[in-house]
Amino acid sequence: MRIYKEFGFEAAHFLPSAPPGHPNARVHGHSFRARVTIDGEPDGKTGVVMNLDEVEMALGEARAALDHRFLNEVEGLSQPTLERIAMWLWDRLHNRLPGLAEIEVARDSCHEGCVYRGPHPKLAAE
Repeated sequence: MRIYKEFGFEAAHFLPSAPPGHPNARVHGHSFRARVTIDGEPDGKTGVVMNLDEVEMALGEARAALDHRFLNEVEGLSQPTLERIAMWLWDRLHNRLPGLAEIEVARDSCHEGCVYRGPHPKLAAE
């Protein structure tokens, strides 16, 4: 079974890897949405996979680090692509959320996003 919790954040960034003159090379902002999914089985006593209040507490700290920030200045996000934001969130949440299965980060205005399911086992072993 899977449960999920979503949160939104507003942030500015630029992509240092964008070619000169490209709009992404300039500072601009987005409304982002993150969806955190957890795998598990409902507890026999509580009937829940995980208390969503506990999930909210973990997500609240991540949201506070991203919301209304200049992402290029957030430690670990000097290249603030959707992919890097998803990995950044995974790094901060996987120890706090047992059963973390995937993180989706999207820019709603652009209708695009990234789904990250944790480090690839083969790549993590190298």
